Amino acid sequence: MKKTILAAIFITIISVLFLQSGISGSKKIPSAKVKNLKGETIDTKNFSNDGKPFVIDFWATWCKPCIHELNVIKDLYPKWQKETGVKFIAVSIDDSRNSKKVAPLINGKGWTYDIYLDENSDFKRAMNVNNPPHTFLCNGKGEIVWEHNGFADGDEKVLYEQIKKISK
Repeated sequence: MKKTILAAIFITIISVLFLQSGISGSKKIPSAKVKNLKGETIDTKNFSNDGKPFVIDFWATWCKPCIHELNVIKDLYPKWQKETGVKFIAVSIDDSRNSKKVAPLINGKGWTYDIYLDENSDFKRAMNVNNPPHTFLCNGKGEIVWEHNGFADGDEKVLYEQIKKISK
């Protein structure tokens, strides 16, 4: 009896995990409202890059690994764009009090990414992000094909390898 129950639980868990991952193994960007630095509201389901891959990176001004990641990628980004056409979208999860620090930080760092503010954490919740930095790679169809949480030196190389795989 116990073996039957355990087997049923195991099968249920495997089934749920399989269904969550999707049969095709890809997930579309959910709809949520974010703002660009001009204060215009954008629907995240419209994020795209003309059929080329794009990266969505969740970060915050108070997150040291986030700042380090974005600084490391800054120097590599022009080469990545030239070779793969990738676009980098950095989504700040700073709340309305801290989001005023975003533009000065970006300008001071010289980042050329597309920057959005998720002050209410709607997009963060929709993407199931718990801790920044959290990076998602999307193919040209806007499907999430890879994700990574955290950042350590060398992770940028792994991300670029993933970008190159889907750029062919």
